[in-house]
Amino acid sequence: MKLHQLSVFLENKPGELKAVCQALAAANLNIQTMTLADTKEFGIVRMILHDWERARSVLEQAGFVATISEVLALEVADRPGGLAEVLSVIDEANLNVEYMYAFTFGRNSKAIIVFRFDNADMALERLKDKGINVVDSVELA
Repeated sequence: MKLHQLSVFLENKPGELKAVCQALAAANLNIQTMTLADTKEFGIVRMILHDWERARSVLEQAGFVATISEVLALEVADRPGGLAEVLSVIDEANLNVEYMYAFTFGRNSKAIIVFRFDNADMALERLKDKGINVVDSVELA
């Protein structure tokens, strides 16, 4: 299943990330996972929330620029070589990874890695055909 990821553009200055988190907290919206990438002048916080549509609205009302993209969350063995095995399948399927971020949470020795592919539909089809478990937002919670 494809997930909707919220990307929020921030000025690279103190308090910006806190303001995003406070706006979501005030709306009782829980972040399931997130990552932050930065340059000297701006940052992009990428996050997955269960109610991504409402989260986008809340952040836009708070003055942030937010976009939605489709990503896949793949279950990966949480052991040496687990990621390499999944990347081999991705390579064999000729899929392009634009970026990824990971988290572990002690679920049956599995980690979840969120991937942004250049073609999420094709990636979903090919990965499922190869037996890779693609999780949905309910499983992330």
